[in-house]
Amino acid sequence: MANRYALRMDRPDSWTVFDVFTGQPAESNNRVMVGINAGEADEMVGRLNDRDAKRREQTGR
Repeated sequence: MANRYALRMDRPDSWTVFDVFTGQPAESNNRVMVGINAGEADEMVGRLNDRDAKRREQTGR
């Protein structure tokens, strides 16, 4: 199963978590995941991909 979310470097020490299918920045808790540090971005990618994988398993997609 392909991961839905990935990282993109905006500039040194500034990252965007984005949806690889749409190219748009991801959102979590009403916050757009743009301009965040590497540690937070990496953690968020893991959480979002885990959540998406569980959703796809439950819906059979």
